[in-house]
Amino acid sequence: MIDGHMHLEYGDLSKEYVLEFVEAAVKKGLSKIQILDHTHRFKEFEPIYLELKEIPQQKQWLENKKMKFKDSLDDYDRLIKEVKALDLPIEVTFGLEVCYVPKYEEYIRKVLSEHDYDFVVGAIHSINGKLYDMNFSKEILWDKYDVNDIYRDYYDLVFKLVKSDLFTQLAHPDTIKMFNYYPDYDLVPTYHKLAKLLNEHHVKAENNTGCYYRYHHKDIGLSDELLNIFKEHGVKMITASDAHQPSHVGMNIVDIYEKTMK
Repeated sequence: MIDGHMHLEYGDLSKEYVLEFVEAAVKKGLSKIQILDHTHRFKEFEPIYLELKEIPQQKQWLENKKMKFKDSLDDYDRLIKEVKALDLPIEVTFGLEVCYVPKYEEYIRKVLSEHDYDFVVGAIHSINGKLYDMNFSKEILWDKYDVNDIYRDYYDLVFKLVKSDLFTQLAHPDTIKMFNYYPDYDLVPTYHKLAKLLNEHHVKAENNTGCYYRYHHKDIGLSDELLNIFKEHGVKMITASDAHQPSHVGMNIVDIYEKTMK
């Protein structure tokens, strides 16, 4: 089994901390893990978050220097080199989760071109400069704007992300559902379009359990509707926990692995 999405976010960039994730993965019976961190950890990516800082709640979140923009990609690259020199019991690969912002696409491309990662995950976390997945998101987004418009804007951004050809993997494709807001229009045509784009641009889709155990959403991973459409189109998928600490590695992967990979 594979866990294709986990973060070192709450720890330091040390091989000792990485080994805690490896140990947890071995105990869960995993054969491979993919370690990545959010771009908001790294100084090089601070410019792509400038628009978010225009909203006070987001500015406060991004100016927590204990968590945000505290390390460089060179620090991360050194860690990767150290870990890859070890004899590990399972396969461990490294990448980034990049917050995709269309106006910064070329900036992102330039930064990524200067580093060599095993995979690069693209994610949409904000819509028109507003984060949709924070405890303050209801106040700044969900309770202020039309849900249909939010969904349309979200999937338009996802389409642009895939078409950018910057990424090998799409993070949590339908995590927009996390607070149980849904549009009143049929998402099936949107899901078919996404599946076709993923295939055309050779991007894997995650079946990510994070919404289930972190936000108590009823779906363990992708909605059945979206999962079935991905399978109908033969979209390549990877199981992922979105673990932010070693104890969450492999969370609920066993529950989704067979129906994802077969």
